[in-house]
Amino acid sequence: MHSNHLELSIALSDNHYTRPILQGQVGVQGVKLLPTSVHPSEMFWRQLKYADFDVSEMSLSSLFIANSKGDRRWVALPIYTSRTFFQTWILKRTDRGIESPMDLKGKRVGVPEYQQTAALWSRGILQDEFGVHAQDIEWFMERGPQLSHGGSTGFVPPKGVVLNQIDSSTNIGEMLVNGTLDATLLYLPHKNLVDRSTTDVLSYPFIKPLFEDPFKETQRFYKKTGLFPINHTVVMKRELYERHPWLALNIYHAFQQAKDDADRDAREAIQSMLEVGALLSAEPNQNWQSQAKTYGMKNSRAVIEKIAHYIHDQGLCERVLGVEEIFAKSTLDI
Repeated sequence: MHSNHLELSIALSDNHYTRPILQGQVGVQGVKLLPTSVHPSEMFWRQLKYADFDVSEMSLSSLFIANSKGDRRWVALPIYTSRTFFQTWILKRTDRGIESPMDLKGKRVGVPEYQQTAALWSRGILQDEFGVHAQDIEWFMERGPQLSHGGSTGFVPPKGVVLNQIDSSTNIGEMLVNGTLDATLLYLPHKNLVDRSTTDVLSYPFIKPLFEDPFKETQRFYKKTGLFPINHTVVMKRELYERHPWLALNIYHAFQQAKDDADRDAREAIQSMLEVGALLSAEPNQNWQSQAKTYGMKNSRAVIEKIAHYIHDQGLCERVLGVEEIFAKSTLDI
């Protein structure tokens, strides 16, 4: 190894935008990366509890919550490895009278983890768009304190929210199939150390998406709000950033190059941009590329600030944090 290269451990989920970095096709100037591919649920738990890696993806909501409680081990970079329209992930049983989002009131609804960003977005959208408040639903959470983001950030259920802990002998998938649950806010059946569900629930004819036409809901929401929800960012250890501030933009440039390279692969791009195609048809005159294909704070500030407000509004932190408290200073103007 060249003497002036830092050696950094990095953990990423494996997708078409991160793969060039995981596979060593794109590097960070001045750095030798030691990559590990990890499922996000496990990655965030390991980082929040053990700080296993120098650089990694991170749950935006858990990052904000940790910061609000004085845990400032991490500095964020405006790199977004995962974003989608999370309300379209809601699943329902078809025998519970749930025809519209408003019908979720009074129902028993699963959630892998109450504070995870995907759940935060869905609850915020249910409230803003459909008048369904978190207090209107009886929640059932799969992850316990030992294997969860909240276990490391001191999570307690917000005031007025009924939140039941799912027994370790079962999980969301089993409860949805056997009728103990009426719906689930999202469903994570992919094998990892944190999530327990494995059932292919959509193979059962009585379990369907809440939104029968997800693209139609995507179009409606984006046309109305202009928001393309983000749930993962990239973080580095603050002590590293303070010792080597040049790392922030070097890492940022590497991820941007990896994303640009992936977008040039037509087959991968078509597969990955299906949702963005829905956006394009929803707003043909809008520069959707600025949100869909570009990292950086300028194009995402409104989305990040929306997350910050949702975290506070949903009772998960005592004040609204500013992006300047979370993201590296050198990245705020790009």
